[in-house]
Amino acid sequence: MIKDTTRGEFRKRLYFLTLKLIEFIDHLPKDNVSLKMADELFSSGTSVISNYIDATAAASKKELKDYTLAAVKYANECKLWLALVRDSKRAKPEKVKWFLEELDDISKLLTDSVK
Repeated sequence: MIKDTTRGEFRKRLYFLTLKLIEFIDHLPKDNVSLKMADELFSSGTSVISNYIDATAAASKKELKDYTLAAVKYANECKLWLALVRDSKRAKPEKVKWFLEELDDISKLLTDSVK
């Protein structure tokens, strides 16, 4: 798990990412495909922070690792949906770039925390 001194900062970082993602999703086109992609993006994106929060309350080391790895899984899924939104021209690449970079960094930090 992320060290205690940075755990609160990391949680704030995830919370900020989630808020920015909600704002981003809200500005996507409203056609049928975009709405389905938005639902998947919302689900995977919000699951990163929810699994991290569950990990911080884990009752065992196994549970901690499982929730942390679930957060990584959802971060990776979120990156997939963001890339699809970008590559299908539903959002400008520069709007997606920050999210992809932030999720890459978050995934690495989470993965390193359970090694």
